[in-house]
Amino acid sequence: MALPPVPLVSLLQKCWRLCLLAFLLGGPAYGAAQSVVFINPGRSSEVYWHTASEAMESAARSLRMSLEVRYAERNPLQAIAIAREIAARPSGSRPRFVILSNDHSVAPEILRTLEAARIDSLMAFSGVPDSQRDALGRPREKFRHWLGSLEPQAQEAGYMTAKALIEAARESRIVGGKDGKLHMLAIAGDRSTPSSLARNEGMRKAVAEAGDVLLEQEVYGEWRRDRAAEQMRVLMLRYPEARLVWSGNDDMAFGAMDAWRARGGSPGRDGFFSAINTSAAALAAMRSGELAALAGGHYLAGAWAMVMLYDYAHGRDFSSEGLELQRPMFVLVDPLLIDRFEQRLGAPHKLLDFRKYSKVLNSRLKVYGFETDRLLR
Repeated sequence: MALPPVPLVSLLQKCWRLCLLAFLLGGPAYGAAQSVVFINPGRSSEVYWHTASEAMESAARSLRMSLEVRYAERNPLQAIAIAREIAARPSGSRPRFVILSNDHSVAPEILRTLEAARIDSLMAFSGVPDSQRDALGRPREKFRHWLGSLEPQAQEAGYMTAKALIEAARESRIVGGKDGKLHMLAIAGDRSTPSSLARNEGMRKAVAEAGDVLLEQEVYGEWRRDRAAEQMRVLMLRYPEARLVWSGNDDMAFGAMDAWRARGGSPGRDGFFSAINTSAAALAAMRSGELAALAGGHYLAGAWAMVMLYDYAHGRDFSSEGLELQRPMFVLVDPLLIDRFEQRLGAPHKLLDFRKYSKVLNSRLKVYGFETDRLLR
């Protein structure tokens, strides 16, 4: 016996429901539109950059996007080579988007490469400094496939850690130099990465406001623990009155502390250290008192960039908030905040549902909530 024909309206309704489900879940029908490659500027063994990649992978799983992470191993030439390899792939194998960080000022060459291949890109973590503005212009102008950027407010990180470091030294009533001032050393990241330079600017602002602090010397540790330890050994001999050490990340702070201990010192008692990056080791050092100041939360910048690209791929352009976004992703982690930070942000792959931050999936959401203090609340 022949089955009765299915009404055309019923078939169309069923097709519409399946398409809508694929859209909401990011299924196969939208897989190609949501493929991303992240050119990670750090080392694969580096805690911060590995954590940043983990957060991006969490966002990708949450939003049903595909993510490929390629590490440049702190080699700017390798970052450019990765971009060229991506652009040389057959058209069917190219990603829809590339996320990059402008570490060591690699953006001009990478953007030129991706533009020629017509691959859309988004900068995260580090954007465009004034020195590159003439060469790059603004997003979607000279490079039409450069969609924009998302940066943490890095200057604030340098400022808040330096200020907290100075206050901790004052409260301890540590003996200053013969001039009555607190003598500080600064171990910065590198000379060209925008976020590194912004942290330094924030640190200098805090020193200038303090009035009773002398910044003896600022060196560049290239984000490395071993290099910072080597530099610190020389600086301690050169500036014996220095008791404060500001560092641009946690690895360099640990290197400076290694050198301080090797000389017989005790971090947190006769020397005061600050760091940026909330690694497990940094949180433990803050809890023990070895670190006097710590800021972090910015490792989520890449995950937030994934949210922006998810919305862009589904027709919701982030341009309504601007093309070069900066958000206050840094928080100062004091001893009272450590437990909350570990509970809420210590395992982003387990605790954060990135779907809640998408405008496409939350029609009432008008402004992206990428501020770290919101997550802690």
